[in-house]
Amino acid sequence: MNNKPINRRQFLRTGAGLAISVITVGARKTFALNANENNSTRWALLADTHIQSVDDHNHPPEGHYFYNPQANLKKVLSEVLAASPQGAIIAGDLARLTGEPGDYAALKKILSPAVEKIPVCMALGNHDHRRHYYQAFPDCPGQKQSVRNKHVIILEAPPVRLILLDSLFIVDEAAGLLGRAQRRWLEQYLKNSDNTPTILIVHHTLNDSDSSLLDVPRLYNIIEPLLKVKAIIYGHSHRYGYSEHEGIHLINLPAVGYSFRANQPVGWVEAEITTGGGDFTLHVIDGNKEKDGQVKMLKWRT
Repeated sequence: MNNKPINRRQFLRTGAGLAISVITVGARKTFALNANENNSTRWALLADTHIQSVDDHNHPPEGHYFYNPQANLKKVLSEVLAASPQGAIIAGDLARLTGEPGDYAALKKILSPAVEKIPVCMALGNHDHRRHYYQAFPDCPGQKQSVRNKHVIILEAPPVRLILLDSLFIVDEAAGLLGRAQRRWLEQYLKNSDNTPTILIVHHTLNDSDSSLLDVPRLYNIIEPLLKVKAIIYGHSHRYGYSEHEGIHLINLPAVGYSFRANQPVGWVEAEITTGGGDFTLHVIDGNKEKDGQVKMLKWRT
């Protein structure tokens, strides 16, 4: 990582109580997430890794900047492990184009040092292939939900709850869709769950573009009345930014694999989340470094 002065978050990392309990069940390692003594949870947030089995970074596709997916992810993971978060989430587009088995094999190899130390949970995006993903990653942290043809995960990360949704619609087509079954599941789950502050993670952007989440108005209809839903974290655009919808924070993660614009950062976001809000720190490994280290402090709606 960059040689930056130690700040409050770095001090808390070294001084806080145990963040993760490691439990070995047979040959399988699982993680029990516990709130630290500061009643917060810290997560590494990544998106758009775009790993492929052969990473020819010497010939980037036209319109792709800072293109080096495998090397970029390795550099990001070294920073993530140095930061010692309680876990990491990748918000979709794990693979480069069509989610081939070799892509996920390469991703699994790169992730292995991190998976040994922290839970790494992944959502699916439009460049992923559900069956090929499951072949490479049959197990995952958190509670997998029974939603037909969708990869939905609940992560209890006291003092908050994280829900990974599946917006993969058609492989290698830009648009995303939650679909009726997943929306109905989400509506029922949120109505029946307790008031733990809840953050949704989905791959697709949330505007009215034809390449965004096609049923975003229906998603908003579900979550707007439920004050427990505080934010939505997403990727897809290869842009970094923050906005709001009816008090719900919308957090657009930068891409790891590459950007579509030279003025965008390539990197990840470190989130320290409490019941009242969150501090979101941008870490830039390439591209526009103007906002590297920027902390966005968000207050949840009440």
